[in-house]
Amino acid sequence: MKSLPYHDYGTWLSERLPYKVQRLPIDAGLSCPNRRGRTTNNGCIYCNNKAFSPRYSNPDISISQQITQGKKFFEHKRQNCKYLAYFQSYTNTYAPNDKLKLMYEEALADKDIVGLVIATRPDCINENLLDYWQELKERTFLIIEYGIESTNDKTLKVINRGHDFECTKKAIEQTTSRGIITGGHVILGLPGEDETDILNQASIVSSLPLQVLKIHHLQIIKDTKIEEMYNKGEISTFDMESYVRLLSSYLQRIREDIAIDRLVSQSPKDMLIAPNWHIKPFEFNQILCKYMEENGMRQGQYSMP
Repeated sequence: MKSLPYHDYGTWLSERLPYKVQRLPIDAGLSCPNRRGRTTNNGCIYCNNKAFSPRYSNPDISISQQITQGKKFFEHKRQNCKYLAYFQSYTNTYAPNDKLKLMYEEALADKDIVGLVIATRPDCINENLLDYWQELKERTFLIIEYGIESTNDKTLKVINRGHDFECTKKAIEQTTSRGIITGGHVILGLPGEDETDILNQASIVSSLPLQVLKIHHLQIIKDTKIEEMYNKGEISTFDMESYVRLLSSYLQRIREDIAIDRLVSQSPKDMLIAPNWHIKPFEFNQILCKYMEENGMRQGQYSMP
């Protein structure tokens, strides 16, 4: 089998778990400090949670019921596999610790759930929660996934993120220092960032003690602040060819041991305004690999040791 020019998350995962696994998204019904007044009431300017929440995730039913429905959804696609409960929607540590622990333990009570992936913000953790995660990772597979979005404080302010990059760096370091697998998520093409800014970001991200990284391009989603900016001509989006070239250079600056979980995003057609490339993620990955191979590019070529 031909090797990929980047460190594929699926391969990385198969080296750590003895069976096939499928992430099963869970909506725990939590909110976010950007939407409930702790930082702002407006949320990040690009965010409409419906754009990445599967339709079978329903916060009005229990976590156990969501898992049952999710398994039925995947059973015809993935035979004889186990599941990672993916707490994905909004900020999955934005609640009292006791409530959070009950949520996670409810998911783990299902015999087919062999681990957790918990998506959160770097400004929504605490020592008690880190202590619990440190204990939890001894009895199940665990990934904590932080929204980095950008390493530029000016950009973080523009997108209304509500914290600075130092907060992100501290959270990632605190988490990895406890032996917990830690992932990050970045968006390429945020307002005000040019190619130089984005490639500099890759080197900064690579310096963090991350094991997993999600990358995707900026998408303009309906009912967001960024939609207004796009309609006024204040921002633009990538065409696919430009994104392929930039992403290839970005990956060259990412440490080769970091597993790449995602390279592109796909939002529901009825919510996506731009860009619409009319291809599926696996097709994009094929185009990216072909470009990188033809140009002798691979992940980690230009990363610092």
